[in-house]
Amino acid sequence: MQKKQTIACVLHVAQKKTIDYDLKAALEEAVGLALAIDLAVVYSQIIQLKKATPATMLGQGNVETLADIIKDNDIELVVFDGPLTPVQQRNLEKAWNCKVIDRTSLILEIFGDRARTAEGRLQVELAALTYQRSRLVRSWTHLERQRGGFGFTGGPGETQLELDRRMIDDRIIRIKAELEKTKRTRGLHRSARADVPYPVIALVGYTNAGKSTLFNKLTQADVLAKDMLFATLDPTMRHIKLPSGRTIILSDTVGFISQLPTQLVAAFRATLEEVCAADLILHVQDCSHPNTTHQAFEVNKVLTELGLEEELEDGTTINVLNKIDRLEKDDHHTLYGRLKQNDALISAITGAGLDKLLNIIDRQLNRHNKLVELDLPLEAGDALAWLYRQGVIIARHDTETAIHLKLQISPQIMAKFKSQFDFISH
Repeated sequence: MQKKQTIACVLHVAQKKTIDYDLKAALEEAVGLALAIDLAVVYSQIIQLKKATPATMLGQGNVETLADIIKDNDIELVVFDGPLTPVQQRNLEKAWNCKVIDRTSLILEIFGDRARTAEGRLQVELAALTYQRSRLVRSWTHLERQRGGFGFTGGPGETQLELDRRMIDDRIIRIKAELEKTKRTRGLHRSARADVPYPVIALVGYTNAGKSTLFNKLTQADVLAKDMLFATLDPTMRHIKLPSGRTIILSDTVGFISQLPTQLVAAFRATLEEVCAADLILHVQDCSHPNTTHQAFEVNKVLTELGLEEELEDGTTINVLNKIDRLEKDDHHTLYGRLKQNDALISAITGAGLDKLLNIIDRQLNRHNKLVELDLPLEAGDALAWLYRQGVIIARHDTETAIHLKLQISPQIMAKFKSQFDFISH
């Protein structure tokens, strides 16, 4: 039996003095977030304010006008695209006689519905618990459900008995302990990869920028890739070969979004550590989106919060401008004029520009390489294979007693090689 959709409306509220983005595109994004959890959006509106009202955010006139619209359309849920204080939320629910949630609640609900791995579910639950605790714990109906979501969009609201705060605190402690175990496991996995070692390339970007589509195109994987916000929540990793023949690990990550709940940034830190440990970061951007500059700014802001400020400046980050298939020819010329040296214009759908992107990755991985000559024993097959994976072999000469190699390799990788194989002569 199909579940009945909740009838909803979406409001994007902006203060006039802070508007520096496309309002229509922002409203469309908010509606997309609502559709991502299968809400039936029957009404949406942009509301511009000179000043926010402490009691209701919107002011009495807007509240009364919207009350009629909500009643006439039998709206059960109002999604407020922005932050609401607990007082504002409670006052609006009383005035409109329906449930009201803010952007943070909506994003947490989506994450709760989409997370598939045990780690992902724990991270989202931690974020939701932290958020609910700060709001004196309103509804917590997800505890009664088998899977998905956190009860922000439905349930009895204020009539439900408040969950005991100590119970939440105990659960938070248990989740943090479990996540710490997961973090240690990830660290062990990263150590194992370092011993191989394959370079790790992390895909980051605003949600729906096309990361998973690009990931699938490059790796021939079948990661969920839809024209939908937050289609990917759990990190996926695959091996691919670059034009030089070297193997790399490509890592797909959760999409970023503006006003990402601070609880989620903290809760997903373990997942995002894959980005922090990456040798290169591919910042995938939807260059066809009206707010592409704003979206890129939001992603860079979160990366900076993760301590990756230097990586944004030193060539570790490659800007990948995706969805060029959606642009007019004139827009192509404009973009080409603004491209930096290591930027790549691509279409993950058609495959346009992917060869150039792979060459840029190859070049950037080799940017710190030095020319090295080595003699290896004939029986050192493991060491030889290791160097083929991690360096760029320029020349090889086999004699009766040794294998002579001339290669380009970074000092850091060479140091790992020397610590692992102690028979090197120069």
